[in-house]
Amino acid sequence: MRRMLVSVSLALLLIGTFATSMIARQVRQDPDVLGALLVEVRGLRAAMEQLGSAGPRIQLAMGRLQLNEQRITTFMRMLNDVRDRLPAAEQAVRERQKKVTELQEGMPQEFASTAWAAKEMKDRQADLADANATLLRLKTEETRLSQDIATEQDRWAEINRTLEELDRALTRR
Repeated sequence: MRRMLVSVSLALLLIGTFATSMIARQVRQDPDVLGALLVEVRGLRAAMEQLGSAGPRIQLAMGRLQLNEQRITTFMRMLNDVRDRLPAAEQAVRERQKKVTELQEGMPQEFASTAWAAKEMKDRQADLADANATLLRLKTEETRLSQDIATEQDRWAEINRTLEELDRALTRR
């Protein structure tokens, strides 16, 4: 029994020595293992640095995207309000123009040269000018808001492209 135990121990010792010498030979035959490990460690460090910087960039882009969406929503609300007021302003212009025309066409010749007729015509024309100014202001504001919305949508698209690039960069890793 002792002999067998000694033989098995001796066999294990020989196998261990053989395995150790094989590993030592492999390391001597492949000196680039250390270089390859160094390259791999550097690559991992670069990936970790990139991931570390990607988080704040993503948060910043998301914050900008949310602000941009709020601006677009505000501009859309303002544009809808202006568009809701436009028909009433157009109707006011038509009504005042009609009053001016009625006064011009319906007044008898003998009253046309009176002070009252001149004052009445002046008042109606001033009302018409005010209505036209209001309509022009609303149309100008509608145009400006439409341009602002288009600008903000372009910004939104740019921020979205940035987020997509970050997503692609992170999924490649």
